[in-house]
Amino acid sequence: MKILLVEDDSGIRKFIKEGLEEEGFSIDAFENGSDALELALERNYELILLDWMLPGKSGIEITKRIRENDKSVPIIFLTAKDTVQDTIHGLESGANDYIKKPFSFEELLARIRVQLRDKLPQEQFLTLGNIKIDTFTRTIFQKEKQIDLTQKEYDLFEFLVLNKGKVATRNRIFEYVWDINFETDTSVIDVYINFLRKKINLNANQQQIRTIRGVGYLAEENLES
Repeated sequence: MKILLVEDDSGIRKFIKEGLEEEGFSIDAFENGSDALELALERNYELILLDWMLPGKSGIEITKRIRENDKSVPIIFLTAKDTVQDTIHGLESGANDYIKKPFSFEELLARIRVQLRDKLPQEQFLTLGNIKIDTFTRTIFQKEKQIDLTQKEYDLFEFLVLNKGKVATRNRIFEYVWDINFETDTSVIDVYINFLRKKINLNANQQQIRTIRGVGYLAEENLES
């Protein structure tokens, strides 16, 4: 899932970016408000983390412009401002939440999950045949054996299983797994599908990932097994 992070303090920006990437999020990080606003209006992010005081344009200005463009993306302010008036001003500008510096990463992550609760997988366990995915720990087991996947391999497989029985188009895969433009060479998806097929015992009576030529991929179970 894609998050836009706008924070001019390089230490805080690096701390948040690395932590969220470890949690499986894709992060675009900026320090300048003007640059971030341009991207926020062009792209579809699942959430925006926004410092209040920024070079170029302030967090308040960015939030108002986003809302003027009818974008409903959740916005969380990151700020040292701590008065009741500041909080009210930030929320009235269109922010969904407000976290005061300094803050713990665990608190930030909890607030992000609250805002994304309708988009994140709600079930802890997903299954495909004899394969079981623990979405909380991001681990995959096949007949009690843990399968070691890279972050991107896991994201791709989770997305296919979340859409089990439905065709996952290449564009939708890019939106969920990769932070790249749709016009990019889509052969990267084929490469990662091959990685999955080598690491997981697919096409083994119980489950498979079928290629839907020219469209995308379909994860399905063999109901006759």
